[in-house]
Amino acid sequence: MENPTGIFTNTLIWFGVAISVSEIEAGIQIASASSLNSLWLPLVLGHVLGGILLFFIGFIGAKLRINAMETTKSAFGKYGSKFFATLNVLQLIAWVAVLNAQGAVALVSLNLPISFEMTSAILAALVGLWVYIGLQRSTKITTSVMSVLIALLVILSVKLFVFSTPAGVNSIFSSSQALSFWNIFEISIAMPISWLPVISDYTKDVENPVKATAASAIAYTLASLWMYFIGIGVVSIGSKNIADAILIMGLGTPGVIIMVFSTVTTNLLATNSAGESAKSIYSRLNPKIAGVIVSVLSVGIAISGIMNHYIGFLYLISSVFAPMAAVLLISFYFNKNDEDNVIHWKWNMFAWFVGFMVYQLAGLFDSVVLGPTLLSIIVSATLTYSYVLLQNIYHVKTLKRNY
Repeated sequence: MENPTGIFTNTLIWFGVAISVSEIEAGIQIASASSLNSLWLPLVLGHVLGGILLFFIGFIGAKLRINAMETTKSAFGKYGSKFFATLNVLQLIAWVAVLNAQGAVALVSLNLPISFEMTSAILAALVGLWVYIGLQRSTKITTSVMSVLIALLVILSVKLFVFSTPAGVNSIFSSSQALSFWNIFEISIAMPISWLPVISDYTKDVENPVKATAASAIAYTLASLWMYFIGIGVVSIGSKNIADAILIMGLGTPGVIIMVFSTVTTNLLATNSAGESAKSIYSRLNPKIAGVIVSVLSVGIAISGIMNHYIGFLYLISSVFAPMAAVLLISFYFNKNDEDNVIHWKWNMFAWFVGFMVYQLAGLFDSVVLGPTLLSIIVSATLTYSYVLLQNIYHVKTLKRNY
């Protein structure tokens, strides 16, 4: 292992992942369609469960010392792993475009003398340059950027508290569009789920697998909750837009810095991981070059209007990678027989597909108990574990016959 990363570095990385406009926008969406008293429990519960999943998935990469998509080989085989790596590259390209577009829209809304298209290009260029330099070679820059960003977000949070009014949320809330407990839970857990196919790209090089992975998951969970709370705070001052809230509170230059840094730090991880996944598909690819290409592609997609499909896209990510994670977890932590054969891989693909379809069907309804994500995880995990049990029974019978 070259240049192992410590607990502080991973904490910093994953704290930065959560600090994004998309997380704030998700908080705004929840607060805009929920009563203030009803949103806290499902919001926190979704993040906690998502953080737990992040830890156990991230620990697989940390223990095996391989990137996120390579961890799926044991559960889905060579071709199954390439299938998910391909899906991951595609979703990361789109995810980078979404984050890019959100950051660009927010910046343009701050009355900057620059177009949305040019802003998207500048943000992508910053990310591409950072990816090419490399995370480990730019640790000091990352630390400096994150320190400034956190300080400015503290100021933003304090300002929101000062400007908020008791009737702020209720003035926007409409009972006719109220989100249910499981709707809020789904929006909450969707964010950490979207990073499941990414986290092992950064835990694979840690010095201490358990502590560094735990620090990463905890840092992301806490920072993400903070961003959601900022989104709720935006609604509490009578706004539905982070840029408008910044203007209302008079945070001119600090607001611009927040928008730029938060977009770049999050996109950095997504773009870098797209390069890692591309390498899993074709080993001769240079991950840095692939990451730069992803940055370039994201500009065109961001300009094309992907923001209009943001929430639907987030749910699509969950429908693919939540059941995939469930299968991987059961296969890694419970399959002690190391049955890495075609039947095993085909069964796991079947278990994933059933979970995927359960999510799609559950998503057709406005609100279902447990929500599509948990239902798909439970179904895929149950099917995967049933195979593990059958294998265990078979091995026990084989041992008895031999003795």
